[in-house]
Amino acid sequence: MALLEIRNIYKNFGGIKAINDFSLVANKGEIHGIIGPNGAGKTTIFNTVTGIYNADKGEIFLDGKDITNLPQYQITRLGIARTFQNIRLFSGLTVEENILCAFDFMCKYNLIGGLFPTKLRFKEEKRARELCRNYLEIFGMLEYINEKPENLSYGNQRKVEIARALMCEPKILLLDEPAAGLTPTEVSELTDLLKYVSKKFGFAVLLIEHRLDLVMSICEKIHVLNFGETIAVGTAEEVQNDPKVIEAYLGVEE
Repeated sequence: MALLEIRNIYKNFGGIKAINDFSLVANKGEIHGIIGPNGAGKTTIFNTVTGIYNADKGEIFLDGKDITNLPQYQITRLGIARTFQNIRLFSGLTVEENILCAFDFMCKYNLIGGLFPTKLRFKEEKRARELCRNYLEIFGMLEYINEKPENLSYGNQRKVEIARALMCEPKILLLDEPAAGLTPTEVSELTDLLKYVSKKFGFAVLLIEHRLDLVMSICEKIHVLNFGETIAVGTAEEVQNDPKVIEAYLGVEE
């Protein structure tokens, strides 16, 4: 059984076909790339999978469960986490506090546990801090645990954002342009990091990215969109040599 299966989804905005018959199957530990020119429908796919938008048609299954058009909070609890194009960290909080924010949503204690110091609350808070430290150590960020995010480099802010998403203990991690604004060295570090954590923790990754060097080096399968249509699906070598992909990116001579 596939970890994530998107079956023939459609999404229109008035007369604009933002997504037209998109399908994808992702298994445990796989990294899939979704690429295409601006306005191709990439982020709309993420927004539809995570419940920000409702699909007009089609189905989405997570671990065999139909999650099509469920509320966002239910989709997150079932195992889908994401980051956004623009970094969205809380400037008034430390790195640790930013990351722990995501775990509050996943805590197993109820309102009473939140109001009073119950054993379950202490157990969950201890687990949250251990998870946070574990991710920061993996990301090489433990020394910044008490730092404010605005004092970090852009690349390290990206790492904090990804670590926060991992606090939801996802089955599927959606990354929307994680390499935007990064230096070549930071992109290389991010590539190695994504390969490592996806295999170590066993989740699948869907990656939207304009840095094609990153996509081609990390993704088992790449989906190429243009004006909401899927024009190619395959390995890096296959899509690079596809005439429709070349036309979408470079155009053709008249």
